[in-house]
Amino acid sequence: MPRKICVVLSLFAILLPADAAMADPPGLKTLPIGAPAPDFHLPGVDGKTYSLADFASAKVLAMIFTCNHCPTAQAYEERLARLHADYRGKGVAVVAISPNDPKAVRLDELGYTDLDDSFEDMKLRAKDHRYAYPYLYDGETQATSRAYGVLATPHVFVFDAGRKLRYVGRFDDGEVKTPKSHDTINAVEALLAGKPVAVEKTRVFGCSTKWSDKRESAVKSLQKWDAEPVTIEPIQIDAVAKLARNDSEKLLVINLWATWCGPCVAELPELVTINRMYRRRPFRMVTISMDDPAKREQALKVLRENHVAMTNYFLNSSDRDKFAEALDREWPGPLPYTVVIAPGGKVVYRKGGPIDPLELKRAIVDQIGRTYK
Repeated sequence: MPRKICVVLSLFAILLPADAAMADPPGLKTLPIGAPAPDFHLPGVDGKTYSLADFASAKVLAMIFTCNHCPTAQAYEERLARLHADYRGKGVAVVAISPNDPKAVRLDELGYTDLDDSFEDMKLRAKDHRYAYPYLYDGETQATSRAYGVLATPHVFVFDAGRKLRYVGRFDDGEVKTPKSHDTINAVEALLAGKPVAVEKTRVFGCSTKWSDKRESAVKSLQKWDAEPVTIEPIQIDAVAKLARNDSEKLLVINLWATWCGPCVAELPELVTINRMYRRRPFRMVTISMDDPAKREQALKVLRENHVAMTNYFLNSSDRDKFAEALDREWPGPLPYTVVIAPGGKVVYRKGGPIDPLELKRAIVDQIGRTYK
C-alpha cells in the first residue's frame, strides 16, 4: 500500500518536525535537544517496574515509543531487535514504551494487526516476538509520553551518558525499504565515539499517539457501525461454488452458523469485531445461515441483534452434501464452521467449532500483511 494512502486511512498519521507542537493535547511539545530525560515509573511486560535509574550504567539510552498495532511500528520491530542485539555489549540500553491509550484506538485502526495496544496484548506481543529489551506501558496515565512529547509510533529519543537528549525523530528513512539514512544508529555510534551527533532531529512518520481524549471518537465509531443496516439473502449451491472460488482480490472469510447453535450465536460479536478491524483492507467476511429457509426472519433477527452488518446469506437448498462439496470438501458437517479462502480459491485456514479470535485474526493478517507494502 502506498504511503500516501496511510495518511488517508489514519487521519492523524503524521509527518511533522520532531519539535512541532500538537494541538492535541494542548501545549504538547517534543523534548528539545539538550534537555534532560524526564524520569518515569512504568510497568513492563516482564512484571517489573522501570525508571531511569534502572539504566544508569548505560553509556547511551535509546528510548523508542512504539506500540502493537501501528503498521510503521511493526515494520521497525526487527530493527529495534537488531539495535539491542548489536549494541547491548557496547553499553547501549534500548527501551520500548507504548504511549497509547488502548481505549482510544478505533477498531478500523487495527487493520494491520492481530493485537491491540492493551497491556495484556503487549505481553503477548513481547512473548511471541521474543523481545529481549524492556517493553513498558504508559497507556494508563500517558504522563511519560506527554513529558517527552511523543508525536507518533515509532518516535525515537537517544540520550547520552548524562541523560541529555542528543537525537530525536525517526528510526531511519527506510520503513519497509532499505534505509539510506541510518539516523538512530548514526546517533548511537557518534555518542559511543564521544562525538557530536551530526543530525540531531529528523521528522517522524507513523501512527499518531492515541491520547485518551480520543476515546469519544472510538465510542462514536462503534455507535455508527451498530446503526448500519443488516440484511440476509438466499444463496444457491452454484453461487456457493462461485463464492468458494474467490475470483476477487480480497481475502474471504466464510462463517457457517445457525440460530439453534448456541456457540454459533455466541461468537457472532467476535466476528463483527474482526470484520470491523479488517474491512478497509483487501478483505471480505460472509456468513451463511444453515437454518431452514422458513426461519429466515428468525435468522435476520439474530443478525440484527448482534449488528452483523456484512454479507449474510441463508442456504436456499436442502442438499447439505452438495453444499459441502461446493464450499469445502473437508467440512465434516458440524457448526459453527469457519473457513478463510485466499484470492484464487486456496483455503488457508479452517476451524470447526467456535473460533479462537486471536488465531483467526492471525490467519487473516498473515495473509493481508502487517505493514504498508
